[in-house]
Amino acid sequence: MKIAMVGQFPPHVGGVGVHIHTLARELVKKGHEVYVVTYPHKNLADIDGIHVIGTKGIDIPGLRGLMFKRNAKKALKDLIKKVDIDIIHGHYLFPAGAAAVEVGKKYGITTYVTAHGSDMFELYKKQFFMRSPIKKILKNADHILAVSNALKDEIIATGVDGIENKIDLCWNSVDVNKFNENPDDSFRKELNLSDKPVVLFVGNIIKRKNVDLLIEAKKHSNNDYQLVIVGDGPLLNGLKEKVQKENISDVFFTGSRSDVEKIIPSCDVLVLPSFSESFGLVLIEALACGKPVIGSKVGGIQEIITPQVGLLINPHDDKTVVSAIDKILFSGEYDYYKAHARNRAMDFANINIPYKELK
Repeated sequence: MKIAMVGQFPPHVGGVGVHIHTLARELVKKGHEVYVVTYPHKNLADIDGIHVIGTKGIDIPGLRGLMFKRNAKKALKDLIKKVDIDIIHGHYLFPAGAAAVEVGKKYGITTYVTAHGSDMFELYKKQFFMRSPIKKILKNADHILAVSNALKDEIIATGVDGIENKIDLCWNSVDVNKFNENPDDSFRKELNLSDKPVVLFVGNIIKRKNVDLLIEAKKHSNNDYQLVIVGDGPLLNGLKEKVQKENISDVFFTGSRSDVEKIIPSCDVLVLPSFSESFGLVLIEALACGKPVIGSKVGGIQEIITPQVGLLINPHDDKTVVSAIDKILFSGEYDYYKAHARNRAMDFANINIPYKELK
């Protein structure tokens, strides 16, 4: 079959792009033809047999989305003139999902949309003007996929007619060959890290990710460890200033990185302190590397972290982060959590092909 996907794609960094790449690559392996319409980027190129189509517009997060719906629709229409597309799949409800559904409806092509989290937890719940457009997308899509049960419940709660009959759970998956337990200390050497334990955060430096909580926990901890923050975003400079002003030691900022599989092996525990999170792909990536994890007791994070592999914390209380880090790193229980991590990741190792037409 010929499948067109719409959404973020490498070299753009983020969980949605990883999800699309993983699914598209598996489809190509099974003999299907895959096209991805994505945001503009100067380094876009076909990869792993996937045809990558960049749109026009401004490559600035926060602004590019304003033009993406229109430009993605045009790219899809141009593609359909050349290729007999069987399925259009929008990843993230707006703007990618909107473009997919509108074009699919116009040309009578089956459409899937995947909700990835902040499209429901942030756009839908907190920006009231987006409720009507998102409900329209959910109504007009032929099939809806959610990456966690928490997100599935949130979508069903919209009350869109017949939504229960066309929504399915579709877990994110992890490449357990790419993310593995092989020791790699190249990142430690690159940052000139000491032998002290390393606590790692990987993600966008935005309010929802709550990175400031890790800074507060580091400041108040009585134990000595290194905090490494990998990612970029509007709050990054403010966090750097806070660390410098308050003289908080052993905090390292790397900016955005595309080699997370080489970074995680150098850490001892990964923490995701988000205020809201539909899933938390980086958690299963860390587990696949045999690392214990700590995450907020919210959304899909609760569906990933079991008592055998990590701890859940209150994202509004830095004391719970301090306590969780202390328990995993400094209580003598580290090996217990580490021993179960890789096995938990294997629960997410299989790539689910979600299309009913292929089952």
